[in-house]
Amino acid sequence: MTGTTSAAQHENTPELRGFREVQQLAYACAEAVAGQLRSGVTEREAARMQRVWLRERGVRDWFHLPFAWFGDRTAFAGFKVPLQFFPTDRRLEPGMPFILDMAPVYKGFTADVGYSGCLGLNPLHDKLLADLETHRELILREVRERRTLREIYEDVERLMTTQGYANRHRAYPFGVIAHKVDRVAERRWSPRLFGFGTQSLKGLISDALHGHRDGWSPLWSPYRFSDHPPQPGLWAVEAHLGFRGTGAKFEEILVVTDSKDPEQSAFWLDDDLPHVRRWAEEKVTA
Repeated sequence: MTGTTSAAQHENTPELRGFREVQQLAYACAEAVAGQLRSGVTEREAARMQRVWLRERGVRDWFHLPFAWFGDRTAFAGFKVPLQFFPTDRRLEPGMPFILDMAPVYKGFTADVGYSGCLGLNPLHDKLLADLETHRELILREVRERRTLREIYEDVERLMTTQGYANRHRAYPFGVIAHKVDRVAERRWSPRLFGFGTQSLKGLISDALHGHRDGWSPLWSPYRFSDHPPQPGLWAVEAHLGFRGTGAKFEEILVVTDSKDPEQSAFWLDDDLPHVRRWAEEKVTA
């Protein structure tokens, strides 16, 4: 554990169990696929491996289809347009970092996860992964303090700069560090648009319309529309560090409530995740 409080220590509602189940499924997929990656595998092949693994376990819909980024693409080097996020024929090489990113819908629940790894030894990548821990702690602390999303974003970026890194979630559309996730109605046919599930997009658009009317946004960005405290609900939060041609991130669900008790007002959905376990193991061996 990293000094945070997770959903396991809070009311274990069926709703939270559903989101936790799909998030665990997605991270199990990431670990399984990461264990199969070999020199010469392409990003497209790694993305396909994620899709196949999840479909074999019952996933039929997506918030977005799986992504895979290798080498300097983990730091979004030169990314200018959204099409550059999609998997390419870039091949994995020894010592090369990689990121697997997927957002499956399972039994009507959504997760969006990011898994960072490396093919072999890479001390710089290890350092980036270790330095992500303070970002997870900062985000939770300031959400509990009811700082505005924009302020928290700026504090995360300031910490990255202090650590000597570039903020790579600036490269995402609207520069988002997080977005809300909700239940998704299950359908026999689940069409997609540019790799995103239309059912999930409908939910996000609906949140955006309601939020605009009520003064909040489902997108957590550095812009004025995020100048409000965190809205109760579930947020898929990521922090993405970059140093020259190497990038690393985590992405997981943060639960925000309207409780007056600080510990109940916000908590990570689950602490039993690969990056959290890694940090705990590093403390034991230090």
